[in-house]
Amino acid sequence: MTALDPRKTIFDAVRAVARPGLFADAGNILALDNLLDAFNVPHIAQAKRRINDAGLAIIKQYEGLRLKAYLCPAGIWTIGWGHTGPDVKAGKSITLDRAEQLLRADLSRFEAAVQRLAPVATDNQFSAMVSFAFNVGEDEDEDDVAEGLGDSTLLRKHNAGDFAGAAAQFAKWNKAKVNGKTTVLKGLTDRRAREAALYAKPD
Repeated sequence: MTALDPRKTIFDAVRAVARPGLFADAGNILALDNLLDAFNVPHIAQAKRRINDAGLAIIKQYEGLRLKAYLCPAGIWTIGWGHTGPDVKAGKSITLDRAEQLLRADLSRFEAAVQRLAPVATDNQFSAMVSFAFNVGEDEDEDDVAEGLGDSTLLRKHNAGDFAGAAAQFAKWNKAKVNGKTTVLKGLTDRRAREAALYAKPD
């Protein structure tokens, strides 16, 4: 099921009239999906979703643009708008055009991850989660340790249809390791508030 799938309209309608928590049970989601199969309600091929302007503005504001490599508060070499990786080393410099290219490549990775992890989401919900994952990671691994979006309570609540509960989870991700110590950072606190507000804003 995708955001462009005709089934989304049916799922949204059922969710609106169903008892609270109905979609917290994955079996109920599967049962409805199987019922739609029986009635030959088609799936639409999944189109690539993109972060909206509001989500992109959050990323650009809080990542900041740096054309020379620097160590972020967590001690990771970073360049451009929050780009990290083995290609980023001390002394590295890039142009503005290259920074834009790196940002688009990085966004593509996180947009695809959020599309997989949260296939049903409004444009604002999707964009807020892309900004969140861009910062904390997509966490698509085999364990159930919440190291990013994938194993987070935020994602579980979102996929269960508890959008108010999901919005409240953003604020809990406002800490980072600084000099080996877990520390609340004002920049992260402010960013999480912006992301939560975007997530909760109707499209």
